[in-house]
Amino acid sequence: MTALHITGGRVIDPASGHDGEADVWIDGGRIAAIGAAPASFPEHERVDASGCIVCPGLVDLGARLREPGERHKGTIASESRAAIAGGITTVCCPPDTSPVVDAPATVELIRQRAIEADQARVYPIGALTAGLDGQYLAPMRALARAGCPAMGQADRDVGDSHVLRSALAYAATIDRPVILPACTPSLSHGCAHEGTVASGLGLPGIPVAAETTAVARIIALVADTGARVHIGRLSSAAAVELLARAKADGRPITADVAAHQLELTESALIGFDTRAHLRPPLRSAGDRDALREAVAAGVIDAVCSDHRPHEPDAKRRPFEASDAGLSGLETLLGLVLARVAAGDCDLATALARVTAGPARVLGLPAGTLSVGAPADLCIFDADTEGVVEPEGFVSRGRDTPLTGHMLPGGVRTVLVEGRIRGTY
Repeated sequence: MTALHITGGRVIDPASGHDGEADVWIDGGRIAAIGAAPASFPEHERVDASGCIVCPGLVDLGARLREPGERHKGTIASESRAAIAGGITTVCCPPDTSPVVDAPATVELIRQRAIEADQARVYPIGALTAGLDGQYLAPMRALARAGCPAMGQADRDVGDSHVLRSALAYAATIDRPVILPACTPSLSHGCAHEGTVASGLGLPGIPVAAETTAVARIIALVADTGARVHIGRLSSAAAVELLARAKADGRPITADVAAHQLELTESALIGFDTRAHLRPPLRSAGDRDALREAVAAGVIDAVCSDHRPHEPDAKRRPFEASDAGLSGLETLLGLVLARVAAGDCDLATALARVTAGPARVLGLPAGTLSVGAPADLCIFDADTEGVVEPEGFVSRGRDTPLTGHMLPGGVRTVLVEGRIRGTY
């Protein structure tokens, strides 16, 4: 494995607080030093990062890779290449594959396919309940031993609160966090935010109460069991308020938001644009602004892509019949940098939400440039801007309501375990 010397870049490591121009020395796939060269550093290659930011590779807590089960939408190989193109070196995939990630054999299949792809690191999230059906607990201890850093339900609810309470209590005994959706199914039969836009278009709405009732139940069960719970994909100001209160009370709760929720609102649906058919739905400008503030303040711990690639026909249908989701791996960094450009937060804070923050949520060995850590790095030019052009995506999914938007940042070089996986 070739040793590397990265020179001339502004090194930002949110985990340690380091921010300044420095050299990065990599040997044996790990960070050997930041600053002066370590003693007896071996013969090496030089990577010029002049004018660029050098930071830990991004960590994405929610990206569907579509394999196993939906290879017509994407594969672990295609989507992990897309992750690298977006500066993402660690991807966590939800358990709603086919088969569901409720057996160690499925975990091993995903991990092996990721090794064969030789791109981003892939961590499967284990199922909380067998088949994600919400009735019986999955073999969580076996899934943890197989390599699942957390258990979850993807978008599926556990309707029986007794079962959910038992699942959380058991997850606590094996020291694994649980990722739960902020959604009450009985209130979520619509396809758009229940507001003026949906009303004007005649689309059935999903009220904010669908989110707040789920969050309130989660908070109550966390207080009862002491389990660590991560709430995925918040979309409303009211849910953020509940989360902030629970954190102030010392509850072991974290949360993330999909990056597109920080940029877009329900107005993206005008014209029945199926690219904006998302779950959770795009909500009001007030909700979006509250999410931005929560990310800046650290109430929301992580920003994820919520990547859900589709084949073209899945979006070429009437709005209600189209599949929800967008391709988000290659716009994650740009959307986070857009918040910096807008003055919502500084660069180190924004990068923390896609590096150290998500890594800390699941206890992953990622998101840091500390000496001895795996050398997973993203080198990007923060001063460049580019138009979102899905036809140029590496992902098989080419649908996004961000098409035509100008976003800052351009990925230049991505390393995983000290090896260059992508240069752009």
